[in-house]
Amino acid sequence: MIQEPKLNRKMAKWIAIWAVWTLFGFFFASQFALQNQLSRNPVSFWQILLWQMVSGYVWFALSPLIIYLARKFPFETGKWKKSLPVHLAAGVLIALFQQVIDTFMLTRLGYPPNRQFASFPEAYQFFVYINLHLSILIYWGVVGIKSAFSYYQKYRERELQTSQLEARLATSRLQVLKMQLHPHFLFNTLNAISELIHKDPDAAEQMIGDLSDLLRMSFEKLEVQEISLKQELEFLRKYLEIEQMRFQERLKVEMRIAPETLDACVPNMILQPLVENAIKHGLAPRSEGGKIEIGATRNNGSLRLTVSDNGIGVPFGDTKNLHEGVGLSNTRRRLRHLYGDKHKFDLETAGKNGFIVNLTIPYSEAKN
Repeated sequence: MIQEPKLNRKMAKWIAIWAVWTLFGFFFASQFALQNQLSRNPVSFWQILLWQMVSGYVWFALSPLIIYLARKFPFETGKWKKSLPVHLAAGVLIALFQQVIDTFMLTRLGYPPNRQFASFPEAYQFFVYINLHLSILIYWGVVGIKSAFSYYQKYRERELQTSQLEARLATSRLQVLKMQLHPHFLFNTLNAISELIHKDPDAAEQMIGDLSDLLRMSFEKLEVQEISLKQELEFLRKYLEIEQMRFQERLKVEMRIAPETLDACVPNMILQPLVENAIKHGLAPRSEGGKIEIGATRNNGSLRLTVSDNGIGVPFGDTKNLHEGVGLSNTRRRLRHLYGDKHKFDLETAGKNGFIVNLTIPYSEAKN
C-alpha cells in the first residue's frame, strides 16, 4: 500500500507537469493568434487555443515515457555514450508518433485552417514537414529538464549525507573528548582517596561513597552532550564535597549564580575540569590553600561562566604560552565543536596571583 504522503507528492508532481503543458498550450496559442491576425480569413482565438491544448496534452500523455527514458538512460559520467544513441533514436520516434496523433486529432478539429487533405498520409506528411524539428526539440527539452532535476536531487542528497556525516563525526569527537575526562577525573579522585586511607580512614570511606554518587550522576548523562546549568552545578557540588574532604579549611568555594541562568543549556561536565584545574594547579601548591569563585550571568543572548582562583597564578602572567592539560585543552576543543565561532574561551591572570577562566556561549534553555 502506498503511503499517503508519498502518494500526495506523486500527485503534486503530475499536477505540476500538467500545469506546465497547459502553459505550453497557452504560449503557442498566443503566438499563433498573433500570426493569425495577418491572415485573410482569421480564426477565433478559442479555436486556436483548442488546437494547441490538444497538442500540449498529447505531450503530457507522452511525458511518463520520456521521463522514464531520461531516468533509465541518464547522462552521467560513464553512461552518456550508451544513453546518447538511445535518446537520439527515441527523440525521432516519439516525435514521429506524436505527429501521428496530432494529424489524427487536429485535422478533425479544422487544423490547418482553410486546407483539405486527400488522405491521411498526405496530412501526416504535412505535419511532419511543419513540426518534426520542433517536436524533437520538445523531446530534448523534457529530457534536459528531467536530467537537471535529477542532478539537483542527487546534489541535495549528497549535501544532506555530507552534513549528516559531519554531524556524526562531530558528535563522535565530542564523545571522545568527554570520555577522556572520565578516566582523568576518576584517576585523580582515586588518588585523593588513597592519600586519605592511612591519614583518615573514615573520611576515605565517606569519600568512596561520594565518589559512587558522583559516578552514578556522571554515567546517567554519559551520552548527553548538553544539560542544564542547574544539573551541571549539582554534579560540581558533589565533586567539591570530595575535594573539600581532602583540603578541609584550605579550600573555600563561592558560587555567584544568577537565578535566570539555571535553566541555561551548557556542555555536560564543562565546569568540573575547570574547577579541578584551579584546585590542582592554583590552590594545591599553596600551603594555605585558597578560594575558588564560580559565576554565571546572562547577557542578552549569551551565557557567561567564570571560574577564578587566588592561587599561585601563571608564571610571569604569560597565559598565551601556558601549557594546557587535559581539562583545559578538551574544554577548548569541545566548545569549538559545539559552538564554532559563537563562543569565547579566555584565560587571564587575576593580579599578581590567581587565574581566571572566562567562558561565553550562546544562551539557550535546556529541554526538560
